[in-house]
Amino acid sequence: MTEMAFGAMPVQVREPVLPKWWRTIDKWSMSAVMVLFGIGLLLGLAASVPLAERNNLDPYFYVRKQAFFGGLAMVAMAGVSMMSPSLIRRLGIIGFFFSVLALFALPFIGLDHGKGAVRWLSIAGFSLQPSEFLKPCFIIVTAWLMAASQDLNGPPGKTISLALTLVVALFLAMQPDFGQTMLVLFGWGVIYFVAGAPMVLIFGVVGAVALAGLTSYNLSEHFARRIDAFLNPEIDPRSQIGYAVNAIQEGGFFGVGLGEGQVKWILPDAHTDFIIAVAAEEYGLVLVALILGLFCTIIVRSLARLTQERDTFARLAGSGLACILGVQAMINMGVAVRLLPAKGMTLPFISYGGSSLIAAGLTVGMLLALTRSRPQGLISDLFGRRGR
Repeated sequence: MTEMAFGAMPVQVREPVLPKWWRTIDKWSMSAVMVLFGIGLLLGLAASVPLAERNNLDPYFYVRKQAFFGGLAMVAMAGVSMMSPSLIRRLGIIGFFFSVLALFALPFIGLDHGKGAVRWLSIAGFSLQPSEFLKPCFIIVTAWLMAASQDLNGPPGKTISLALTLVVALFLAMQPDFGQTMLVLFGWGVIYFVAGAPMVLIFGVVGAVALAGLTSYNLSEHFARRIDAFLNPEIDPRSQIGYAVNAIQEGGFFGVGLGEGQVKWILPDAHTDFIIAVAAEEYGLVLVALILGLFCTIIVRSLARLTQERDTFARLAGSGLACILGVQAMINMGVAVRLLPAKGMTLPFISYGGSSLIAAGLTVGMLLALTRSRPQGLISDLFGRRGR
C-alpha cells in the first residue's frame, strides 16, 4: 500500500568488493611488486644455499622460509590494499603503538644476532625486527597529525609529529641503527615538505641531522668505523664492500652465468644486505637495470596518482610511503657500489628476511590503498572552484 502511494524506494546496487578493488588498484605497481618478489626468490636460490651449508641445513631451507614469509607479505599487501584511507589510518596508529612498545623493550630483552646492534626480538621462535614495522606506521601517524593540523582549530600536528620523530630517532640510534634512523627522519621531512613546510625550517632540520651525525661519529665506535671505511680511498679487497664491488665488476653486462657466482660463498650477508652484488655477478647489469626499473615504476606511478588526490591525509601518507620505499632501495644498492656508507639495510622484496618482507608488503599495501582511484574528481577542479 505504501509503495502504491509513494512509490518504491530506489535500490542502490553496490559493486562487489573484489571487482571494485581490481578496477581501482594500480595494476602496474602491484605487478612490479610481484616481479620483484619473484626475482628475490630467484636470487635466494643462489644466495641462501651457502648460508644453509654453513649452518648444516637443507640447501633450500632459507628459500622455503623466504617463500613462506613472502607469501604472507603478498597476502598482507592484497588485504591492506582493499582498505579505505580511514581504515589505513587506524591500522597505522595501532601498529605504531605496538611498534614503539617493542622498540622500547629492545634494550632489555633484545637480541643482536652477532651484528653488533640490538634490533631483534625473539617471539615464539621467530626473530622480529620492530623498526621494519615502525617505518610505515610512523609515516601514517605523521601524515595524520600534519593533515589534522591543517583543519580549522586543528591540533599542533607538526609540533607533535616532530616530538614523536625525535623520540623514535633517539631509540633507533641507541640500538644503534643509524640507517633506520635516517629513513625515519627522511620520511618525516618528505611529509613536512609536501604539507608546505617553510624552507628555513627544512634547512634547520638538515643542519640538526648533520650535527647529530657528527656527534654520533665522536661517540659511537660502530658508527665511526663505518664512516672511516667509506671515506678511505683504498678499498680493502677482503672486506664485504671490497668483495661486493669486485663481484659487480665481474658481472659486466650479462653476468657470469646462473650459479657461477662466487661472492655468495664469501659474503656472510650476501642473501640480505648485498643481494644486489649476487644479482650483478650472476645476471649482470641487465637484471640490476630491471630491478631499478621496477622500483622506479612503483615510486613514479604512485607519486603521479597522488598528485590527483584531494584528501590531504592520503596525499601526505602516500608520498611518505613511496619515498621511504624508494630511498631504502637506493641505500641498499648504493652501499653495494660504495656510493654510501654501510647501513645494514635490506632491499625490499628481494633480500631474505621475514620482518623486512612482511613490512614491505604492508608498506606497499598501504600505498596501493591510498593511490586507488576514487570518485572525487581532480584536485585541479578544487582549485578552479576556489578561483571563481
